[in-house]
Amino acid sequence: MRALREQLGTDLTDIAALTHRVLAGTYTGTLPEVERLARTLRSAGIAAVAVGR
Repeated sequence: MRALREQLGTDLTDIAALTHRVLAGTYTGTLPEVERLARTLRSAGIAAVAVGR
């Protein structure tokens, strides 16, 4: 959650719902945005992959 908060600039109130969206694979953004998020998560030790559709 800390990595998401830092990357996305959200507060604690919204982070739980956002975390569920990321884990469920329903978080959307441009490929560069999602890749940046995935890199941040990987640097925090979380396996993450950005997938383009």
